[in-house]
Amino acid sequence: MKRNLDIRLYFLPLFLMMAALMSACKKNNEVSSTPPMITSVRMYRGPGIDTLLSTGNPQTDPTWSGGTGQYVVIIGQNLKNATEIDFDGVSASFNPALFAPGSAVVQIPNIVFSQIDTAKLYKLTYKTPAGSTMFSFKLGPPVPAIYSISNVFAAPGDSVYLFGANLLFVQSFTYGGLKVPHFNTSFYGDSLGFVMPSGIQNSKLVVVTTKSGTAVDTINAKPIIFGISNCNANVGDSVYVYGNYLKTIQSISFGGATITNFTSSPTGSYVSFLAPASNSYSYGPVTIVTSYGTVSTAYSVNTQNGDQVGLLADFEWGNNFGFGWAASEILTDANPAFNGPLGTDNSQYMEINNPVLAGGASVYFPLGNSNTGNHWVPVANVTDPPSNWALQFEMSVAHPWNGGTLYIETAFAGDSYVARYEPWKITGSNVTKAFITKGWETVTIPLSAFKSKVNELGDGVSITQISDLLGPTGASSYNMYLENFDTSPTATDFYAAIDNIRCVKIK
Repeated sequence: MKRNLDIRLYFLPLFLMMAALMSACKKNNEVSSTPPMITSVRMYRGPGIDTLLSTGNPQTDPTWSGGTGQYVVIIGQNLKNATEIDFDGVSASFNPALFAPGSAVVQIPNIVFSQIDTAKLYKLTYKTPAGSTMFSFKLGPPVPAIYSISNVFAAPGDSVYLFGANLLFVQSFTYGGLKVPHFNTSFYGDSLGFVMPSGIQNSKLVVVTTKSGTAVDTINAKPIIFGISNCNANVGDSVYVYGNYLKTIQSISFGGATITNFTSSPTGSYVSFLAPASNSYSYGPVTIVTSYGTVSTAYSVNTQNGDQVGLLADFEWGNNFGFGWAASEILTDANPAFNGPLGTDNSQYMEINNPVLAGGASVYFPLGNSNTGNHWVPVANVTDPPSNWALQFEMSVAHPWNGGTLYIETAFAGDSYVARYEPWKITGSNVTKAFITKGWETVTIPLSAFKSKVNELGDGVSITQISDLLGPTGASSYNMYLENFDTSPTATDFYAAIDNIRCVKIK
């Protein structure tokens, strides 16, 4: 009996130890019967440096525009064994190994705010087997911004788009002082589509207020000029000035001539008029004044009326003759085949009549002289950005042109940098469309379009400085070629004329 008692007494401490361990394990693994409670949310940055994001008080808590991938620490009680955690109604993935009874580290899910249930915005929902809790957490989109307006001249009832960022949860929207009651928000909140309201606009402001803040922008329609259809038009030619916001026009000066009879396009993308007699006014910029502002071109029009700055070839007898007497080019004047409603030319010019060009073939047009008296750019401007200057000339294409690249090189750069002119190519695709003009039109090629060779001439990188093209003096002779980079013949011939080659400042 005593022996058995001794054995029991011997194993008693071991039994008690095992019972205590089993009890502890059971206690650690048992699911709490108390629902979770949240007291705060912090940005997870490491021990001691977390940033407080929310205490659950919507009156004092700031709006946080954190976002996908950020980690936050949820502080509270009974937070282990979470079954679901939702931010603004969107479920988050989580790792239970990052949880403790009083804290949980969770990664913010991807939230597309335009798609959520707005009743769940700014709410954090935490669920465990024992219950759930909802906590105020102002996680939302950033403050809105307005970038542009699709058509500031839209009439009442026209569809208009306001472009920007974070245009979500809009609470109020006014345009020109008029309330916009109905609008559509894009998927990512980067635009608002609406119908132009009727009424008298008593303001030039657009104001959009969202849950995150307010964006204010000015209805700015300051005119912009992109280009002129024909800078050396003759009397009666139809001239188009292309740009933006070319409406509410108060005056137009074309060189030195005042234009009083003109037509603006409905969208303000161009204004058209008939050219005055070129000998009735001097050369100068195009200036347009509207109710929103004034714009002038950096370059002159009517350059044939005595403007010698940057003139490279006018094909008239004199210092800037610029004609090379090659078999492929003819010096001519007044060929009616090249005149049309968009431009006429009664002076001397270069005519090119080249048949279908065989695959890989090229035709040489020697042009330009030493230009010692007339530089492309003044020496002082050789350090200007190449995009500030352009090669400009008038051109008429009498037959449909499809295939064959007109490229220009300077004597200084040779084939190192050339510019390509291929108007029959549709930008961004491999599709081509035959190109033809309705008379004389102005071609503008920025000097930044002169590029190096990668696979073909002029398909590489742009020049970084004007001296790459012209050397340190800004003067160089030049030539043009018609090159067929394809292995098959061109689809058409090339019947065109060129006049008034010059280099102009465009910015």
